Parts: sequence; structure tokens; C-alpha cells
Amino acid sequence: MDAKPAENPAASEKPQGCFICETAMPLVERLLGGPTIEHFRNSRIEFLKGVRSLLDERIAQLSRQAEHKGTHVTVE
Repeated sequence: MDAKPAENPAASEKPQGCFICETAMPLVERLLGGPTIEHFRNSRIEFLKGVRSLLDERIAQLSRQAEHKGTHVTVE
């Protein structure tokens, strides 16, 4: 009745990283040349800048709409 729980051999192993980060990306970097990697890096940056531009435009639209709410009342 005092049985020890079975030890998990996988628990003692070093944790593995992400498959993409640990295996796929180093393989792709070796297969593709330096200029190609730089091109894809720049492409990701440009994509994120495009998303930021869309967000900035939407924020500006919402800000303009908020300015037109209400009426101006002069207090004597």
C-alpha cells in the first residue's frame, strides 16, 4: 500500500524549445543565403509598419469623431 509513484523519465530531461526556433529556422538560415534572410526580415518589418499605419489611421478617425460630439455653451 506504500507504493512509490512511478517516476516520469521525460520529467528529468532538459525541456525542449520551440520546434520552429530550435530546428526549422536554423535549417532555413543554412539553406537560404544572407541576402534572402535579410529580405524576409525587412519584409516582416514592413508588414508590421503597415499594421501600425492602419491602427494610427483608425485612431485618428475615432479621435476626429469624438471632437464633434456635444455643443459649445457659453456661460455668463
